[in-house]
Amino acid sequence: MDGIHYRARAPLRIGLAGGGTDVDPYASKKGGAVFNTTINRYAYCTITPTDDHSMSVHSTDYGKYEAPLDGGPLPLDGNMDLIKAVTNHFEITDGFKLFLQSEAPPGSGLGGSSTVIVSIIAAMCEWQNIRLTSMEMAQLAYKLEREEIGLKGGKQDQYAAVFGGFNFMQFGSHGVNVNRVRISDDTKNELQYCSLLCYTGSPRESAKIIESQVDKFNKGQNEEALDRSKEIAKSLTVALERGDIHKAGELLDESWMYKKQFSNKITNPHIDALYDAAMREGAIGGKVSGAGGGGFMYFICEYDRKYNVAKELLKMGAKVTDYMFEPEGVISWRYTDE
Repeated sequence: MDGIHYRARAPLRIGLAGGGTDVDPYASKKGGAVFNTTINRYAYCTITPTDDHSMSVHSTDYGKYEAPLDGGPLPLDGNMDLIKAVTNHFEITDGFKLFLQSEAPPGSGLGGSSTVIVSIIAAMCEWQNIRLTSMEMAQLAYKLEREEIGLKGGKQDQYAAVFGGFNFMQFGSHGVNVNRVRISDDTKNELQYCSLLCYTGSPRESAKIIESQVDKFNKGQNEEALDRSKEIAKSLTVALERGDIHKAGELLDESWMYKKQFSNKITNPHIDALYDAAMREGAIGGKVSGAGGGGFMYFICEYDRKYNVAKELLKMGAKVTDYMFEPEGVISWRYTDE
């Protein structure tokens, strides 16, 4: 058994429109709709079996953790819960080492924790020879992260990490529909050329933003903004299917105007200043990816002014990030040391 590594890689995502409508109670009551795409930034998980009955975890973000595996379910206490929940679910008692690495910092707004749990599930299935469909894997990731661990958030992230590519997703009391969006290669290449992703320089605590959004919804204060955002997700999907990048940029700008109404924690003076500067320099539209409050911002720019936008954002302390759209979802494989 020594020397066999079971690995998985799941892609992070950019939420393009409709994010927030996938959060309950709105999603269950009114039905949510989100348009997103995965990018070539990943969460990686490696499982290496050992001869004892304990697990030894090393995460580049969260440090190290060890626990015996022969004493029943591991306690979900806020320390390495993503790994513990998956281990408990599959009732693992054989020993293993687990190495976890994500190419996005925690609180980045790229769906980090959900992408991590998808990579853990996929590596665990590779090791245990368990076959799950894409829908089963995404549903399991959602159930463990949101229901068992209780991490607050929407439903899009787990599905994006599993399915990959450009997807229009619908959420309701019936469940989740994932619709692959057919975008021509020419349009994808043009969108890539006109797109800019930057890190604002500050992570954020998404749970507090989501709590605030849910509270406002329950008081009837942001329902119209959520309704509009859902419609924009559909319109943005249609714009890119038709190859209209400029229209997509304008819809992105409109989407950001409504997103700011979900909660007073979505934006702050630094984000507003970055957004205004980008629009001045040649962005057509943009938004903060994820719950808001910090992390990554995504813009669609005029092709010949993207450089000016990047230069201005760098001047203001943001970090422009190279990336490509990723058409594939989670993958797993095994590797044997010689």
